[in-house]
Formats: sequence, structure tokens, C-alpha cells
Amino acid sequence: MQKKSQRLVELDFLRGLVLLVIVVDHIGGSILSRFTLHSYAFCDAAEVFVFLGGYATATAYLSLAAKRDETAARLRFMRRALEIYRAFLVTAGLMLVISAAFVALGMDEAPNLAYADLDSLTSTPFQSLIDILLLRRQPYLASVLPMYAFFALAVPLALPLARKKPWLLAAGSVALWAAASHAIPYLPAADDMHWDFNPFAWQLMFLLGVLARCQPVYQRVSTSHFGPLVSGAAFVIIAALCFAKLVGVEAALRPEFKQNLEWLRVVNFLAIAWLVADMIRIGWVGKTAEWLPWIGIVGRKGLLCFIAGTGISLIVDSALYTMTDGLLDVPLGLAADAIAIGALLAVAKVYGPLVRVLAVKTS
Repeated sequence: MQKKSQRLVELDFLRGLVLLVIVVDHIGGSILSRFTLHSYAFCDAAEVFVFLGGYATATAYLSLAAKRDETAARLRFMRRALEIYRAFLVTAGLMLVISAAFVALGMDEAPNLAYADLDSLTSTPFQSLIDILLLRRQPYLASVLPMYAFFALAVPLALPLARKKPWLLAAGSVALWAAASHAIPYLPAADDMHWDFNPFAWQLMFLLGVLARCQPVYQRVSTSHFGPLVSGAAFVIIAALCFAKLVGVEAALRPEFKQNLEWLRVVNFLAIAWLVADMIRIGWVGKTAEWLPWIGIVGRKGLLCFIAGTGISLIVDSALYTMTDGLLDVPLGLAADAIAIGALLAVAKVYGPLVRVLAVKTS
């Protein structure tokens, strides 16, 4: 029982850490973002976020199926898809409101404000709202949530396969990923918009998380004679790709490199994930989670903190850009990092007690 609890503590910690990284990574003048994953690897926090989402989804599904039954688990994730869709609408509205506020204040030079969406909303408000409802328009940081809603809908099919026919699920996922770039025209999108995350490609990362939870591949390999060899190979891959990134190879990659989750990102992520799994097995991640419990609080409130983080990062990024004219300023950049991280931690810390107080007052 202790072992299971420890794994959940580590999962919460990693999810919280990646949410904090996502916030600073979307602040152009951030100083901390110069030292996060995307600076040294061809993957970034997005892969970690989606993989952990798959792992957490499988954990929740298996737990509910064990406590109740498969039907209850399937229905829960049908509802989860609706929750994520609502979260997308909230996030989209947040992006539009924040952008409109900065434009109204004359602070409209920041590059990440939702200018195209605001223009569309002003010229054709009814059509723009319909486009958002139909996922044809996805304002800025709201764009990751539509694919998550689709993933939640696919969970009732994917989880039984992950448990009983994992190779079939893996083969189907890889085949869909390989053909993903050809499926983009079939995604709903307004004429001036595109999906930042191709769900036909990114389902691979989500399902890798599901499979990692359902099948003990890492446990078997890491404890075998091949374990040290695989860890050594992972280290070599990480070092080689880090060198390639630092010397500027990324500049030669296609614009769709992230949108379609191209193979180099997958390889880089898998190598990093393997070594992180080694750290979890050794106990380093668990001890760090115990030293920094506030990060786990963010992870336990993942959807809420993602929504709050999008608003925080857009506000801080736009304000910092206005103050520095888009130039790097170390003191202001560090201050922006502290404000953004502090704000997200405050949201995670205050939300639970606030909900309980409101529940008492309304009961």
C-alpha cells in the first residue's frame, strides 16, 4: 500500500512541476525558461504534460473500475470529456478577455495576445462564437484542451486494449501517428486558424502514458541484465540531442515539428522519461516531492491550475513585454517568474479552502 501511495505522490509532484514550467515557458522574457527542458532538448513540457495525463487517466480509470465496475469508469470519462470541453470554453474566454483588456489599455504590442480572435469577434461575433463552440477557433493557450477532450472520449476503448492487447493498441497508435500529418485537413478549423496540437499525432504521447501505467515494461527491463544498457543508451541519446540543440540544429527543422509530434521529439522524450523513471525507482523524485509538497498541490488540481496558469502567463508575459519593449531584462524577468509561480501556487493553495467555505455558506 505504501508503494502505491508513493507513486501517486510522485505523479502529483511531476504534474505540478510541469504545470509550473508551462507557465514560465510561455513568458517570453522569463529567465527560468532559459533553463527548462525546451532549451536543452527537442521536446518540451508539452510531451511531459500529455504523457502524465495518459498515466494519470489510466490510474483513475483502473481505480474506479476496481472500486465499482468498468461501466462506471467508462461513464466517468465520458463526463470528463465534457468537463474538459467546458474548461476549453473558460480558457478561450479568459484569453479573449485578457487580450481585450490589454488592447483597451493601449498595451497592445505584446505578440501573444489573441489579436486574430479579437478581430474576428469584432467583425463577425456570432460566427466567431460558433467557431469557438465547434473548436474551429482555439484562442492561444486554450489549444491544448480540445485534443484532451478527444482523448477522454477514447479512454473507454483504449484502457481495455492497454490491459489485454497492449501491442494492438501500440501498433494502432503508431500507425495513426505516422499518418497524422495527412489528417490535418479533416480537423475543424476556421480559415485563419490551425490546430497547434494535431490530436492524431499527440495521441501517441497520451497512449504511451496509458501503456506505461497498464504494462510493467519499465519494471521488467530495468530489473533485468539489459537495464543498465538501456539507461546508458538513454543517457547517450540525451547528451547527443542536447549538443545538437545547443549548436542550432533546431533551426533547420520544419515548422510542423511540434504540431505533428515528429519522431525526434518522441525519441528525445522517451530517453528522458527512462532516466526519470530510474530516478523514481531509486527514490530521488519521492524525496524531492516530500521536501517540496506545495508542488504536489498544484499537480493534484491539474485542470484548475492549467486554466489559471494560462491566464497568469498571458498577463505576466504581456505586462513584461510592455515594460521591456520585448528586450531581455534579468531583474524584471526574474520578478515576472516569481510573480507567475507565486500566483499559481496561491490559486492551488486557496482553491480548496475557498470551495469549502462557499459550500458551507450555500448549504
